[in-house]
Amino acid sequence: MTPAAFIELNTFLKLKHLASTGGQAKVLIRSGKVSVNGQAETRNRRKLLKGDVVVVSGNKLVVDSEVDTLPP
Repeated sequence: MTPAAFIELNTFLKLKHLASTGGQAKVLIRSGKVSVNGQAETRNRRKLLKGDVVVVSGNKLVVDSEVDTLPP
């Protein structure tokens, strides 16, 4: 059985152009403005799996494409 592919939250935010740098992503996440699957998330390296729903300041994003999921 192979492990599920994932992407870290901070990388996902950069990929989606919601943060320009890792530092900006970290500040955004720690600000409490990011939720994953309806729960506030403050861990910038939180592993996201296909189907996870990320909400940032009212913007809803779904981890759903092969571009969004990277092998561990």
